[in-house]
Amino acid sequence: MDYLGWLIRAKRWAQNPPSGRQVLAILAVLGFCLVIVGIEKFIGWPDWMKVNSSQFKP
Repeated sequence: MDYLGWLIRAKRWAQNPPSGRQVLAILAVLGFCLVIVGIEKFIGWPDWMKVNSSQFKP
């Protein structure tokens, strides 16, 4: 892992914090990803959204 790169990025964010709109955009994307993961883990996908792996076998 490149911890030095993460520390430099954290330093830049501390010196120039993102605007409120950027923070909301980041939180919206993160929330959308968590919703997708929750649907996949707890509910599952409908059959029409699943890949039929037998189609791709030679």
